[in-house]
Amino acid sequence: SCYFLAIDFDGADWKDDARSFAQSCIELNIPVSIEISRSGNGAHAWIYFADSVPARLARQLGSALLSFTCDRNRMLSLSSYDRFFPNQDTLPKGGFGNLIALPLQKKSRDKGCRVFVDEEFVPYPDQWNYLASIRYMQESDLKNAIMSASRNRHPLDLQYLSDDEKKPWESPLPDSKQIPGVLPKSINLVLANQIFIDKSGLSPTLTNRIIRLAAFQNPEFYKAQAMRLPVWNKPRIIACAENYPEYISLPRGCFDSLREMLQKNRIGAEIKDERTSGNQIAIKFLGRLHKEQKMAMSEMLRNEIGVLCAPTAFGKTITAAAIIARRKVNTLILVHRSQLLRQWQERLNNFLKIKQDDLGVMGGGKAKLTGKIDIAVMQSLSRRNDLFELINKYGQIIVDECHHISAFSFEKIVKQAKAKYVIGLTATPIRRDGHHPIIYMQCGPIRHIAGKSEKIPLQLEVCPLKIHSSGLSPDMDIQEVFHELIHNQNRNRRIAQDILTSYRNGRKIIVLTGRIAHLGLLRKFLGDEIENCFILHGRISRKYSRQIFEKLDELSNSAPRVILATGSLIGEGFDHPPLDTLVLAMPVSWKGTLQQYAGRLHRNYRNKKVVRIYDYIDYNEPRLIRMWNKRKRGYRAMGYQLQSVDDEFF
Repeated sequence: SCYFLAIDFDGADWKDDARSFAQSCIELNIPVSIEISRSGNGAHAWIYFADSVPARLARQLGSALLSFTCDRNRMLSLSSYDRFFPNQDTLPKGGFGNLIALPLQKKSRDKGCRVFVDEEFVPYPDQWNYLASIRYMQESDLKNAIMSASRNRHPLDLQYLSDDEKKPWESPLPDSKQIPGVLPKSINLVLANQIFIDKSGLSPTLTNRIIRLAAFQNPEFYKAQAMRLPVWNKPRIIACAENYPEYISLPRGCFDSLREMLQKNRIGAEIKDERTSGNQIAIKFLGRLHKEQKMAMSEMLRNEIGVLCAPTAFGKTITAAAIIARRKVNTLILVHRSQLLRQWQERLNNFLKIKQDDLGVMGGGKAKLTGKIDIAVMQSLSRRNDLFELINKYGQIIVDECHHISAFSFEKIVKQAKAKYVIGLTATPIRRDGHHPIIYMQCGPIRHIAGKSEKIPLQLEVCPLKIHSSGLSPDMDIQEVFHELIHNQNRNRRIAQDILTSYRNGRKIIVLTGRIAHLGLLRKFLGDEIENCFILHGRISRKYSRQIFEKLDELSNSAPRVILATGSLIGEGFDHPPLDTLVLAMPVSWKGTLQQYAGRLHRNYRNKKVVRIYDYIDYNEPRLIRMWNKRKRGYRAMGYQLQSVDDEFF
């Protein structure tokens, strides 16, 4: 709880910002006092409450007032939402929260600072008399004030608001209400690597609405706040618009929302297209698409930008190859791992009729781009000094596993591309950190969501196995719990027994864990019986991992095998179609991770009819039970049949 709300204004326009905020308060009959900050180059707006009020309500009031100010008077920086005192709804564990010095400190007051001022920023002659005259806000008026300021919208007034949407790609359309004030008949847009909007004739209100099309709540802020952790380094709002002297820029994926908003407010748009159309290439598709793939290709070709969301083993790479052949424009394919680069090389050589010299690569120790069809590892590309010139030779960009594009260095690459066509490919259009709006901003909206591939094995089953893991305590943090699981001999022995049983039955097994140390422990418990046992993790050399992949490919179709691997290396992009069994040696909870792991089994392969997952439930730890319940929902969503677990907890 708190007795006041303070908002900090600084920067070159602090006076105009503070004055506009105060005008909004006056218009809404909210008592506010403006104080010059200690430096003299900023101001604080103070709202005092008659009694202690929940910090959550006080901060909602501040957010609603800032949004009201942006919508009516003046466009404030979105970073203003991070400059509240208090700066979070609950007090951090073991701390005092953020602190602010109260007004009227003598040393500062003698310098003309830390004093209350009028609307012209002239100090009141009698500060103590002014302090005594301040009107306090009643808690009973707080909720009504929030409603009045937000006008029945969310106080943050953003395009993307929830990190827990069932369909996060279905972002709400812009506010359907007419934008108040005088609006231009038309605005000028330039389409290039971003959407550039000419500022000429834009009112502050219209500018505010445009900028908010590319902003979203930062879920990490709210998660940290809910856990009573400090939030000083976590912005409340992530803004992807940029401000230039003469233009506002939005990511390319905001075009549909921008057009919708302009149409609703009867504002025309003069569009200048500066995107790169690319060069025509001679190419032919040699493969055959199944029905779902044809539907996906058709939908993607109908749009210049967008994301194809399809499950693992759907054949996104083959579908993308068909799109390249249909458009016949030079294309750059972006991947985040050398392993994926090699897979793309193999697929394109198999499914496209092109000259050998027309397919180039960058990454994995090679750097030979042709300017026709090229595959590049993003880490290698991001280090190039000539990135802007290099990437803008292509008329089409395809981003594989595009959910990684939210990483800053990867986003920077796509952000500079002027390509007319941009396609994102992913099986998981959401991110654990909640930053998935960046995917849609850079690659465009999801255009097609494919169903389960016709070629996925018919029988999908999960074998849940209860384990009592000793040594666990509710006082342990989750990493300590994982450490205990890794070194629990009884648990490892049970996992090894299941691996050996499956191996003896001729199964092709992948064992995934989150710790490299766990791989060695499991290998010891397996003994010497397994002839074809391979260990893969991120610390082995590229040469050694390539040798392992070659050995796997050389095995006969019927040969059983065991791959012990870390999920971070193999859980995404790894392609070994014979796999039919997953042993989940460490618990996970996020559905995206589970989908990626299970997807290793879904590749079509001769005589593969049943895929099986062994899942270990450490039932004596509540947090691990909750993780199991999340996995259980994830399995059912993927069509898996769960064998029964006879226990009331499950």
